[in-house]
Parts: sequence; C-alpha cells; structure tokens
Amino acid sequence: MFDVGASEMLMIVIVAVVVIGPKDMPMALRTAGRWIGKMRRISGHFRSGIDAMVREAELEEMERKWREQNEAIMNAHPHLAASDHATVEQTAPTSAEAALASLEAPHPAPGATPGQPAPGQPAPEPQPEAQHQLPLPPP
Repeated sequence: MFDVGASEMLMIVIVAVVVIGPKDMPMALRTAGRWIGKMRRISGHFRSGIDAMVREAELEEMERKWREQNEAIMNAHPHLAASDHATVEQTAPTSAEAALASLEAPHPAPGATPGQPAPGQPAPEPQPEAQHQLPLPPP
C-alpha cells in the first residue's frame, strides 16, 4: 500500500526517537499498534459488508437470468410442461398431504413410555416369545 523503503523507515525511527524519546517509545508503539488494529478491523468489517452486497447483487442477477431462461423454455415447449406437471402431481404428494398423513399416524400418549400403554388404556395382549435355542455341538 505505502511504498516505504529501508532508508525511509530508518529516518522515521530516528525522528520518532528524537521527538518522542526512548523512554516513552514503548507506550507510543503500543498506542500506534492499537490504532492500526482498530483501523484494520474497521476496514475488514467494511470490506466484508461490500462483499456481501456484491454477492447478493450477483445472486439476484443470476436468479433473474434463470427466471427469464425458464420462461423462454416454458413458452417454447408448453405441451411438455403440462405433461411433466401432471406426472409430478400424480407421483409426489404435496406438502399438505404429507402433513395430513403425519397427523393421522398414531402418536404415543403423553406420559407413556415405549412398550407401555398410556394411562387409562387397556394393556395389549402379550405376544408369545420366540424360544431361542442354543446351537448344539456336532456329535
């Protein structure tokens, strides 16, 4: 950013030592470092904000182009769009149908533990347990 060579840097250090003094130099360098850090954070925040705005503008432009191309394709092939739409409607349930199916599915009652009936409901009939046999060694 700034083109400062070795001779120019040496001149700045000599002037700083003469003006500030060697005793106050560490405190002056810390103060300068804090200011430089603040400036870097502010410029980084500003840069990230500008980058986000540019990305958003690019995304809007891409969405606009996609929409225009999609409309051109749909206008060029209207018979394909209608048949594809009908096929999708027949095969894929809508989100409303999926929500209705999930509501109709049985849910355990509050307070019921898995495998136990809910309070106030009859206990299910016990299922016969399968008898497990241990493998026998060959004779």
